[in-house]
Amino acid sequence: MRRTTALALVAVALLPSAAQAQRYTDTTGRLRVALARQPFLPNGTSPGPTTMASGGIQQILTDLGATVRVQEAALTADEDAEYGGWKRLGMALGHYADLVARNERDGYFTVALLATCPSMLGAVGGLQHSGPTRESIRVGMLWLDAHPDFNTPETTRSGSLGGMPVAVATGRALQRLRGDARLDPPLADAYVVMGGVRLVDPLEQELLDDSGIRQLSVDDLRRGTPAVFAELDRLSRVTDKIYVHIDMDVLDPAEVMGHQNKVPNGPTSAQLAALFEQIFRRYPKASAIGFATIPATDEGGLSLAAVNRMIEGAVRGLAAREGRND
Repeated sequence: MRRTTALALVAVALLPSAAQAQRYTDTTGRLRVALARQPFLPNGTSPGPTTMASGGIQQILTDLGATVRVQEAALTADEDAEYGGWKRLGMALGHYADLVARNERDGYFTVALLATCPSMLGAVGGLQHSGPTRESIRVGMLWLDAHPDFNTPETTRSGSLGGMPVAVATGRALQRLRGDARLDPPLADAYVVMGGVRLVDPLEQELLDDSGIRQLSVDDLRRGTPAVFAELDRLSRVTDKIYVHIDMDVLDPAEVMGHQNKVPNGPTSAQLAALFEQIFRRYPKASAIGFATIPATDEGGLSLAAVNRMIEGAVRGLAAREGRND
């Protein structure tokens, strides 16, 4: 680790906490969960968030004793006519951030159902601005993806915005898009942990090597090793809230055969569900979870079943945590 990174970690560890852990139950002890859909793409919309919201998860959550709120981000008529797909996406993510912030203030746990990974900017931006004052709070992120999504317009091979969101979130590119999504200030590298990454572009690797972002292996995720909880312990010390992000391509291809970016040798949804149950049970600052890029083709419904399994694991952990806090 470079000395400057080590000093930065010490500095953020000394900062005071700006927010208390949120409670996600009503006065009767019933869990409150929001299924928040973000369907906008850089060009057009995706049916994926609606597929995830209507694929059985509402009944699963009801059976777990939760009150469920279903939402969707939308553009105004004027915004919908705006030039530039990336600009329109940024405005949609701003509205999405407002939904997430409102959920936090209302005591609803957000399950973010996202078209693609750039939607993360709105989810994190919403958490940043859900604190007790108008000042932003510190958000940590556990990023689970077969790819780091750490390219910039200068390093990308594909030109796809889908390969850039973590670089954008940490202030390395597209400042206006990040601002439109309400993610301000950018995330410190010390607030980001990546897990399951196994396919990186060469110039993207150079950016990662020069960053302070920590990495967890696929094996760490599969087995829930001490390294996972050491990183979450650290995020809990230096941030106010933690967001867990899942790109469906982090999973082993057996569960996401229709995913255009699938990569061999990932964890299973059952393994991640077990991990999420532990995370959301053990960490009061774990405040939202998001799922992106469900495959458009899902033979046998395996990908949808995987999403439901992982959401159920997280909410079971949340229920145990909330009960323990009573």
